Amino acid sequence: MKPTDLLHLALGRLGTGKLRTALTMLGIIIGVASVVALVSVAQGATKGISDRLQSLGTNLLTVSPGFTPGSITRGSFGSATTLTLDDASAIAGLDGVRYVAPSLTASKLVVSGDQNETVSIIGTTPAYISVFAYDLWTGTFLNQASVDHNLRVAVVGATTADNLSLTDSSIGSTIYIGGLPFQLIGILQSKGGTSTEDDRVIVPLSTARELFVGSSSSVSTIGLSTTSQDQIDTVSSEITALLEQRHAIASGSSDDFSIATQAQLLGTVSSVSDVLTLLLAGIASISLLVGGIGIMNIMLVSVRERTREIGIRKAIGARGRDILSQFLVEALALSLAGGAIGILLGVVASFAIGTYAGWGFVFNPVTVFVALGFSLIVGIVFGVWPASQAARLDPVVALRYE
Repeated sequence: MKPTDLLHLALGRLGTGKLRTALTMLGIIIGVASVVALVSVAQGATKGISDRLQSLGTNLLTVSPGFTPGSITRGSFGSATTLTLDDASAIAGLDGVRYVAPSLTASKLVVSGDQNETVSIIGTTPAYISVFAYDLWTGTFLNQASVDHNLRVAVVGATTADNLSLTDSSIGSTIYIGGLPFQLIGILQSKGGTSTEDDRVIVPLSTARELFVGSSSSVSTIGLSTTSQDQIDTVSSEITALLEQRHAIASGSSDDFSIATQAQLLGTVSSVSDVLTLLLAGIASISLLVGGIGIMNIMLVSVRERTREIGIRKAIGARGRDILSQFLVEALALSLAGGAIGILLGVVASFAIGTYAGWGFVFNPVTVFVALGFSLIVGIVFGVWPASQAARLDPVVALRYE
């Protein structure tokens, strides 16, 4: 028989039992929709995290201190006071380094009018806005004079501004940090989403040391950006050699600092994303397996119901391969139709989830083709046995079947 004839017969047969056909396709629809939606969600989440990391700064490296030493226990990485302002100055002199911003961090209650919030206070230098790729929404940022003269001026993040009901008309007003008055000079543009980078108050490094931290010359972190992305690995190696020399760290000993780069963070995110995508796709594929079993079950029932029809067709000259092809095409039609509907539902679900989560719609055509191909495989695998059962029926026995 011609393929068009087989397809016409298959569609005609499936159309006679619309409810049973719909229920049979339901497993495939759910499976394919789950695969498309979950893979899209995993990829969208990865894109959201990657965009967030990219928004932290351009060609960013962050140098953090090491562990706090102790006789019994020790603090977490970054809790020591091994980095100093002199280290930051030395790093600024390296080739390939564009901006350097040493930072001190404290947590204080910030009050504006009748609004208050406990927030991270970042004491830093004017280069901070360039290193971490911030934009000003209104006002101005710190300048060198504010650092040199320990001025009580503050720039707030977008989230902090919202929480304290600060607007562009609030520039020049007084806010209180840890009970001390500061003049508000600027509000930063939001980095988007629910980023914690938007929930902070930035003050001059010298002011933070004098009022909140103490007179020590140590810093919490040293952020820096390189002149180009190609320079990141080179600059990282140069910083390692420089700090090992400055801190008198012997060869083979553990460093009392760590260096994190955007490339390392993005690589970690990518690895986790690949595993997560594979895991979610595997879980969703279970639904496809269940759908395939449903197709096989309904095709076996169909073979039993149509035994006399098969006998009549064989008696008038139909070959076994014609019967095999007819039932196989029916199984394929069920799985492909379910796959197409599942892809449509999966795309709609992906769009809805991406829009709600804030990372936008992420569509990968490869996922659609893989899901459709998997549907085709399910139809073939789970349709072969019922089709072969029908093809092997003896016409005489089939005609006598009641």
